[in-house]
Amino acid sequence: MSNPTATSYEAASRPLSAVLDAVPADAWSRPSPCEGWTARDVVRHLVDSQRDLLTGHGLDLGPAPDLDADPAGAWRQHAQRVAAVIADDEVAGRGYEGFFGPTTIGATLEQFYVWDMVVHRWDVARATGQDAVLTDAELDRVAAGADSFGEGLYMDGICRPGATPPPGADRATQVLARLGRAA
Repeated sequence: MSNPTATSYEAASRPLSAVLDAVPADAWSRPSPCEGWTARDVVRHLVDSQRDLLTGHGLDLGPAPDLDADPAGAWRQHAQRVAAVIADDEVAGRGYEGFFGPTTIGATLEQFYVWDMVVHRWDVARATGQDAVLTDAELDRVAAGADSFGEGLYMDGICRPGATPPPGADRATQVLARLGRAA
C-alpha cells in the first residue's frame, strides 16, 4: 500500500471481512447493538456511508453491491473498490471543507470511516454470536476517535449517549460504554 489511509483501511477491513464471512445465513436479520438495526443494516450503513463520502467527491465506485443477497460478499466487493480508489495518493490527499473544518478525504476515512468499521465489526459480532474482542490498538483508535468527535459523537445517527460502565469494568467495556454500548 502506498499511503497510510490505504493501509489503515485494509487493516480495519480484513478483520471486519472475517467477522462478516462467519455470519450464519440466518443471522443477518438479528438485532444489533445499534438500536433499530439488524446485522445486515450495519453492513448497509458501512457501505452506504463510505459510498456517500467517496462518490460525493466525484470518485467512481461502480454500482452499489447487493447487500440483500450476500452482505459479506457485498462488503468484500465494496471494500476492494474503496481500497483501489484510496490507494491513489492524490485521492487520499484531496482537500475539502469537512464537518470539523478543512480536511482531506484520507484524513476523513481514517478518522471516522475506519473507526466506524472497527466499532461496527464489534456490533455485528455481538449480533451474530461471534467473538467481539477488540485489540488494545483498536480500543486506542475507538477512544481517540470518540475524543476527537467531542459532543458530535452523540449527534443523531452517530452514537447513543454514553453510559457509565460498572465498577471494575475492563477497558473494552469502558470504551464501548462511551459509545452507548454494553459490552
